[in-house]
Amino acid sequence: MKQEKQNKVAIQETYGERFQHCWGCGPQNEAGIHLKSYPSEDGKSVICKVIPDEKFTGGVPQNLFGGMIAMIFDCHGTASAAYFNHKNKGLELSEETVIGRYITARLEVDFKKPVPMNEEITVISTLEELTDRKAIVNMTMEACGEKRAESRIIAVGVKDNI
Repeated sequence: MKQEKQNKVAIQETYGERFQHCWGCGPQNEAGIHLKSYPSEDGKSVICKVIPDEKFTGGVPQNLFGGMIAMIFDCHGTASAAYFNHKNKGLELSEETVIGRYITARLEVDFKKPVPMNEEITVISTLEELTDRKAIVNMTMEACGEKRAESRIIAVGVKDNI
């Protein structure tokens, strides 16, 4: 998958060493996708931009298959939860950050329209709720100026010893 390069630090790059091996977003997984999520300038949302590889086409040619859509929401949603928790503590995101890791407890996906291949996909997340251990994040996936899917993730913070 191709991703827009940014000068900022991607949230996934701040995961502790033990948590950097996810196939979808882990920077240390050589065979992975390396999805990257970045906080918006105002810190109120988190943005991911990606162009899917042709090999991830669905049952209808030239459209992304649903499992990849869910994976993008999953990886972006947990990164967003980690960022919103980090920001809530009054902390900045930098290359030296080792961010608290979140994992998926529940993921809901509403498929609205097919997601085209060879087009940039933008996923934007916003925080719905944050407690000591849980974050609820809402996400929208757009391509070609249209909403293609929506998702809601309940993510929970984990300790480094899971």
